Amino acid sequence: MENEHGQIVDLYIPRKCSATGRLIKAKDHASIQINVGHVDEATGVLNGECTTYAISGPPRSFAESDSSLNRLAQNDGLLENVFEYSQ
Repeated sequence: MENEHGQIVDLYIPRKCSATGRLIKAKDHASIQINVGHVDEATGVLNGECTTYAISGPPRSFAESDSSLNRLAQNDGLLENVFEYSQ
């Protein structure tokens, strides 16, 4: 919810799982959030930008978080030739 000045005033804003698209509930204590920093290719220095991935508990309990992060990072152009889709 926003106030009259356009500021968000909600106490809790739920996150969405990047791998499954489901909402991450407040009591999901197995969920994680990872920020992957963007690096300048020429200098190798962080440029201040990052891509955020949130993974809920069910993919983590089935040991799917590593392959999910690889797939998401490759789709965003952060990795190359790591994840191959099984046809």
